[in-house]
Amino acid sequence: MAQTVTMLSEIIAADTESITREWLAEVSSSTTGGRPATAADVQSLVTGLLRGIRAGGDPNRLDQPAWDDLRHALETLSSSRAAQGASAGDTSQLILALKRPLFARLQARLGSDPQALFEAIWAVTSQVDKMAQWTATTYQRTREDVIQRQQQELLELSTPVVKLWEGVLAVPMIGTLDSSRTQLVMESLLQRIVDTGSELAIIDITGVPTVDTLVAQHLLKTVTAIRLMGADCIISGVRPQIAQTIVHLGIDLQGIVTKASLADALSLAMKKVGYTVTRTKSQ
Repeated sequence: MAQTVTMLSEIIAADTESITREWLAEVSSSTTGGRPATAADVQSLVTGLLRGIRAGGDPNRLDQPAWDDLRHALETLSSSRAAQGASAGDTSQLILALKRPLFARLQARLGSDPQALFEAIWAVTSQVDKMAQWTATTYQRTREDVIQRQQQELLELSTPVVKLWEGVLAVPMIGTLDSSRTQLVMESLLQRIVDTGSELAIIDITGVPTVDTLVAQHLLKTVTAIRLMGADCIISGVRPQIAQTIVHLGIDLQGIVTKASLADALSLAMKKVGYTVTRTKSQ
């Protein structure tokens, strides 16, 4: 095994440019997604592989310090391709394409010794497969991070806190309410109450498709938190179907003002904060 590792190191060191060029050609013919691999991408991988081999890194333990440069190159490439929409399979295929140029050189050196050739091919296969596995793991982690960030951004976009009037805030809720979303609404709304000194907040549930016990509990928690901040709350958008559901579920909303529409809630809110709206006579 040690002899094979030494031979692999010699092959890569003696023919780095040709290996890089052939690897690029193989990648171009075998991958379809994401941006094309560049010479710099492949060169960094080859260099990291060579340094790891020379440092005595175990091919089965890419988490060792000897493989730091190789891991960095693999993670950089995988992360950039994941962000651009390349698939995990296509990204792994890019790494596996290294086998062809290395196998060709092993064949040239050991073609007359089948046993030695088999051992060398097995060693290279194990090494490159580990690289591909590391790339796939990094790709999955990067995609999960991207998805989580997008979900957070969507949550923030779907729960804006709007200043309707001096002293009056509104949160138009759209979609299903869950614990994480309720927490985000609560934090944003309470912070805006502090920032603006508002006396009243309207939670509009016109866009919430259904109200069950869990949704009602989330609403009650939000109302309680608003009151603890010294403000009051109105829930608007209570449609007939939602009203019936709340009654059937036995949910107690006593003490909470509800309105059928946002317009009704705004009218009441302005009265509560001391504004009177009048209609001018048409000319």
